[in-house]
Amino acid sequence: MKANFDALLAQLPRAATATWPAGEPFVRALAHGSMSVEAFAPNELDRQSPHAQDELYFVQRGSGTLTIDDTAHACATGDAFFVAAGQRHRFSNFSPDFATWVVFWGSAGGEA
Repeated sequence: MKANFDALLAQLPRAATATWPAGEPFVRALAHGSMSVEAFAPNELDRQSPHAQDELYFVQRGSGTLTIDDTAHACATGDAFFVAAGQRHRFSNFSPDFATWVVFWGSAGGEA
């Protein structure tokens, strides 16, 4: 399987929804078993909620702040972050070109 980040970003933002009024800022790239990979590029405000699965972020472009629970982390191209299932997290203060891979895996509730 192969995914092209630039081609995926060209599809964003996707259609608007109640949760994402400026358009969905993510598109699925790959999936296998419990694992899925998305390209994510928030286009106005990161409105995501905690996820049922563990996740990894690999920042591909830009910079910003990732707050996990109440701890803020500066993030930039080349950084990687782990967010456990159910943890509150949100990107803020991101540059206009900010984009990241996000990898979800495992069962609901995360791994021990």
